[in-house]
Amino acid sequence: MVLKYPFVTEKAMMMLESQNKLQFLVDKEATKSQIAKEITRSFGQEVKSVRTVMTAKGEKKAIISFTNEKAAEEVLSRLGIM
Repeated sequence: MVLKYPFVTEKAMMMLESQNKLQFLVDKEATKSQIAKEITRSFGQEVKSVRTVMTAKGEKKAIISFTNEKAAEEVLSRLGIM
């Protein structure tokens, strides 16, 4: 599985509200296109772009932006986080 779990911090919630972006911890070997396909397949939302960064703990984090301006909130509400 490419996606591990949503990365929810205060900064991540600010990105959600202001920029419509979600953060997920993902598999280290996952590519940006695999991450986008998994998000689209799992949540039915069209992905605009995916950025990835390695955290200080050695985990890979994906920052995902959506074409629909309410998609990020909808995804988190489906997961029961918001």
